[in-house]
Amino acid sequence: QVQLVESGGGLVQAGGSLRLSCTASGRTFSGYAMGWFRQAPGKEREFVATMSWSSITYYADSVKGRFTISRDNAKNTVYLQMDSLKPDATAVYYCAAGKYASVIRYANEYAHWGQGTQVTVSS
Repeated sequence: QVQLVESGGGLVQAGGSLRLSCTASGRTFSGYAMGWFRQAPGKEREFVATMSWSSITYYADSVKGRFTISRDNAKNTVYLQMDSLKPDATAVYYCAAGKYASVIRYANEYAHWGQGTQVTVSS
């Protein structure tokens, strides 16, 4: 059974940093893209960042330059380093494992999802 488990969320002041982790079990995802999405209260889930199997990255414009996605295939883990956080980053953050190896931005191109971790940024 495939499982993705996120951790690292919490409460942080604006301008601060958090590092999210997502560890996969049940299969290896080294040959597939991994991604992060988020969903704020009352809003639809939105794309945040993705990394292909070959470590090509792509970010939403709203986080470019402040968030960094990385992966450790040996640990079957993907990370999201979030710096210079703003209150509008408050959301539940989800990691996902893609259906393909290349960079992918759309939720329907991801096959497996974690349960989410809450990030709250206070002003």
